[in-house]
Amino acid sequence: MASHSDLKWPFRWDLLLRYRFIETIALWEGRLTTRHLCDTFGIGRQQASKDINNYIREVGPGNLEYDKFLKGYKPTLKFKPQVTEGLADEYLHLMARNNELMNVFESLSLNVANVEVLSLPVRDVKPEVLRPIMQAARQQKRLDVDYVSLNHPDREGRIIVPHTLVYSGLRWHVRAWCEKNAEYRDFVLSRFRGIPDIMDESEHGAESDTEWNTHITVRIVPDPRLNPEQQEVVEMDYGMENGVLEVSTRARLVPYVLHLLHIEPKELAEDSTAQQIVVENRSELKPWLFG
Repeated sequence: MASHSDLKWPFRWDLLLRYRFIETIALWEGRLTTRHLCDTFGIGRQQASKDINNYIREVGPGNLEYDKFLKGYKPTLKFKPQVTEGLADEYLHLMARNNELMNVFESLSLNVANVEVLSLPVRDVKPEVLRPIMQAARQQKRLDVDYVSLNHPDREGRIIVPHTLVYSGLRWHVRAWCEKNAEYRDFVLSRFRGIPDIMDESEHGAESDTEWNTHITVRIVPDPRLNPEQQEVVEMDYGMENGVLEVSTRARLVPYVLHLLHIEPKELAEDSTAQQIVVENRSELKPWLFG
């Protein structure tokens, strides 16, 4: 039986991270350049070029091809993920945690004994759906999409102008101007159908989204119905300072923040020990909850 010292990764961990990054960016953005690697990993252009060539030669032969028009590498028609699973969640979480050290540990897929982490079901999003959404968001362009919702389970054509992807802790959505309703709305990524078509530029960018650009501080305190000793326990649980936990967020994201904290925004739970925390500045948040 082989000892642990005899078992080796096929690549060094630092290279494996970069190969996974190469695969993820190429698949989901449709264009990979040495700049992507240089900016993310703090390496030089020559090293980045070497990594890409090594990936093409050793990891995913036939997966990437250089496109002179794009001035970068794009996935071939026979692209098959080798060091990733090819799931939208991999790209979306990479974007969300690009500057966090935690991303390094998660990318390594370390199996730590005595630790169990619950993972939510993956809401699959296809690359051909996500790529045009990302491109339109970066270029502030109109997007012709087919979208389904609980109110409209059949495909409904819409013109939207996306500006930001948002992870609510449970699912991904895109914040976008909706021409049909003439307002900014949230569109769940897993509810897009077909392939979105990129159109012309729009005047409705992120800077015009008032709810998005309004910053709010949610003040969380222990439920006042708890006795002082219980309140002290709750304060320690949530790392409160002077009995208050302040969470800064965008006005549009206030409902998602409360949902993550398991706070019912409309009324107090009957049992004070069930929820344990309440929103102190409920009246200030009301326009963003019920407006």
